Amino acid sequence: MSLDAIVGLRSSDLPQLENLLHANGLPTQDCAEQPEIFYGIYNHGALIAAGGLEPAENHVLLRSVVVHPQFRGRGLARRISEFLIGRAESEGRTAVYLLTETAANYFENLGFAAVSRENVPLSITRTRQFSALCPDSASCLVMTLPRQ
Repeated sequence: MSLDAIVGLRSSDLPQLENLLHANGLPTQDCAEQPEIFYGIYNHGALIAAGGLEPAENHVLLRSVVVHPQFRGRGLARRISEFLIGRAESEGRTAVYLLTETAANYFENLGFAAVSRENVPLSITRTRQFSALCPDSASCLVMTLPRQ
């Protein structure tokens, strides 16, 4: 299997991104508003893994890390997550936040730690993902940058 490199998504990639997110129970409502924050891995032209990095002042929100079910178990979620965390770090961000209903343990194994929503910076809480699209029941996690 030949997988292409991680690349920034273009507006023309939005239908594939939205289909992949929708099929995996992730929100799609604001993808078209900011396609430039998403990155993907393709297999022969088909988007098989994706994730986003939404800036929020000196922090970022890691968004919508998803892998097509047929390609799970191959390290693609880790690969795209590490890529996005590395981008945040190279941009000089101080922390990466995320919300998840199903993958808290996975992200804790990558170095994230649970954080109370009351301790999340205002810039993150004002994102649409945080304020409206993800339910209050979602776990909130943070990774402080730079990583040690």
